[in-house]
Amino acid sequence: MSDRAGSGFIRRDFLKSLAGATAALSVPSLPVLAQPAPEQPASAPAALRTEYEAFVDALVAKHGLDRAVLRRLFSQIRPQPSIIRAMNAPSTALPWHRFRKNHVDAVHINGGVKFWKQHAATLSRATREFGVPEEIITATIGIETHYGGYTGNFKIIDALATLAFDYPKRAAFFRDELEQFVLMGKETTLDLANLRGSYAGAMGIPQFMPSSYRKYAVDFDGDGQRNLWTNVADVIGSVANYYKLHEWQLGEAIVVPARVSATPDAALVDDITPKTPIAEFRKLGIQPTADVKDDALAALLPLETESGMQYWFGLKNFYVITRYNRSTNYAMAVYEIAQGIKARLKGA
Repeated sequence: MSDRAGSGFIRRDFLKSLAGATAALSVPSLPVLAQPAPEQPASAPAALRTEYEAFVDALVAKHGLDRAVLRRLFSQIRPQPSIIRAMNAPSTALPWHRFRKNHVDAVHINGGVKFWKQHAATLSRATREFGVPEEIITATIGIETHYGGYTGNFKIIDALATLAFDYPKRAAFFRDELEQFVLMGKETTLDLANLRGSYAGAMGIPQFMPSSYRKYAVDFDGDGQRNLWTNVADVIGSVANYYKLHEWQLGEAIVVPARVSATPDAALVDDITPKTPIAEFRKLGIQPTADVKDDALAALLPLETESGMQYWFGLKNFYVITRYNRSTNYAMAVYEIAQGIKARLKGA
């Protein structure tokens, strides 16, 4: 997502053993960071890595957090080189036909049908309250973690610190996420030291980054907690809220196939932001093959198939899906999985 920078999507090929992946929910919680820490024993953590120490100093100065608690947390960080390798080879960078083969399949669609049937009432309520279709909510949860089956087994603190301090090209983003993660400790009883998720620090069934958890997670069942790890109602409500606050337009199209008479200029396909009216594309000989208004804003999306390049118009709702993960492949897969789930349910 833009908040997540496309980083929450679970890569099965980089997952370690999933045994104990949700065990972090049952361990004692980290002391609330704003509270005074107990007196430190003689075996208090030694000096931290210089970058960690400076980061702790900044958090203390900015948020008034307890230094001793933070130092205990940061003393447990273990950088993970495999995370850097994963970040340098994202699956979303694959050609569309290869990405599609791995994700738009019977496993995701059948799993989505089962998920929808099990949680139909909650999905229906989410659609009524947030204005986001059940199939889009369901498909997003499916592609992120296979409906909760793959939530990641990296310690979040390790993942975020590795990327914040050992991955220069994305350091600023991940330092902000690390700060947001620490602030979660002030606001919740989550055990930050042991909480696990994706190699990029995304958490729970919907794979929210810490900033997204703080901004968009909701308590959808009214139990006083925003639990994205084991509470499916909160997961459904939070995904729907995420899309709503990124301005999902209920009832509007997501993508429309495009017919081109020649290879489009590269400048037309270098941005996923819908900012060009369909009428302008028509003047260039690029025609929608389904009904869409001339004044609708669209982006021209190239998708590499086994038989050549295919083009689609990405409309506002497609762009909203890319706020969850900034990838044309990802958003197109969500769309196709959603369509497959809806078709299966209609035919049932």
